[in-house]
Amino acid sequence: DNWAFLYAQRLALKQELPLHVCFCLVPKFLDATIRHYRFMLRGLQEVAKECTELNIPFHVLLGYAKDVLPAFVLRHGVGGLVTDFCPLRVPQQWVEDVRERLPEDVPFAQVDAHNIVPCWVTSPKQEYSAWTIRNKIHSQLPEFLTEFPPVIQHPYPPSTPAEPVAWEACDSSLQVDRSVKEVAWATPGTAAGLAVLQSFIAERLQSFGSHRNDPNKAALSNLSPWFHFGQVSVQRAILEVRKHHRKYKESVDIFVEEAVVRRELAENFCYYNKNYDSVQGAYSWAQTTLQLHAKDKRPFLYKLKELEQANTHDPLWNAAQLQMVREGKMHGFLRMYWAKKILEWTRSPEEALQFAIYLNDRYELDGRDPNGYRAGMLRLCMCPAGCLWSICGIHDHGWTERAVFGKIRYMNYAGCKRKFDVGQFERRYSPRK
Repeated sequence: DNWAFLYAQRLALKQELPLHVCFCLVPKFLDATIRHYRFMLRGLQEVAKECTELNIPFHVLLGYAKDVLPAFVLRHGVGGLVTDFCPLRVPQQWVEDVRERLPEDVPFAQVDAHNIVPCWVTSPKQEYSAWTIRNKIHSQLPEFLTEFPPVIQHPYPPSTPAEPVAWEACDSSLQVDRSVKEVAWATPGTAAGLAVLQSFIAERLQSFGSHRNDPNKAALSNLSPWFHFGQVSVQRAILEVRKHHRKYKESVDIFVEEAVVRRELAENFCYYNKNYDSVQGAYSWAQTTLQLHAKDKRPFLYKLKELEQANTHDPLWNAAQLQMVREGKMHGFLRMYWAKKILEWTRSPEEALQFAIYLNDRYELDGRDPNGYRAGMLRLCMCPAGCLWSICGIHDHGWTERAVFGKIRYMNYAGCKRKFDVGQFERRYSPRK
């Protein structure tokens, strides 16, 4: 279920050439920890097995792509290179660095297998809101939301087989924090991810529309870790969920809105706004209102370590933080509340954004993702923190002005109590004695 892979195989079949799959394993990436890397590596072991069955050699190259991939291309006489797409600046720079180092006669193509409608096809500019991008996406879904053609066993084997991947050496090569442990509830790999998708359809889809904002209800898809690491395609999820439109129309429509429109709005924001992780990336009205209220007296001030240890006066916020630390996933509704309280309890919007992105990227399995910088409304467990939406009003509008927040949308404890049983959630994630 990967259009970049399918395109690469089509090129190889046309030229009657072997097809190689390479993964460049970098020693560190932003604030990713061993929790994230092992989820990714165990998924890659499944990919390696499937590639072997398809007569396609799979390689893990240790190091940054610019340092290891051009040499691989020369060593194997590669006639063309195809890569996937990510709108974030670091992966974009990886692609540019490889392009500069490839031989001039080796074509290099990038395929947006990340989105259903390719990011640059949806719009040539940053969109203001879901309202402005929705029709642009829906008008092109009939062309792009199609069943995947089959991957076939590749008929042109390489002259020499790929060496078996030394998975333990891959793990040892990592220069990451190993104190953030793996989680028990999420098994890596496509097979496990597809099983979660089927359990969502069978057990939770019917209540997704009505209960997705209640952290005490089992209503979310929980698919974001597998989406983030490319182990399950969003397009596959939409194709499967839409089969149940007649039975669960409201839930299916909302799922499509959040998994397609809101998610691809986040991709659009990160692709066209190079300040996607900075207050400078916010709209001018939001920057102005945050600056006007930057010196407002905060009711509480917390240091990063206090937040990380869930040591605040707010038991709901603490419970949400502990859910993220323990499970690598915070309920989507609480992600908005969580980030907005960080704005209220830190010295400046810049510090709030820095803390929120750090905590999100360190603990969330789906951290370091476009949705984490922009979106606050993705309640499929797809939005890591909604940092820019929650703190800087991206894709939102101005609200009633108040202290600290200015015109940024406000959330509070009393509002949460009106929506769900706050005490039940707090008891579930109370600090361990």
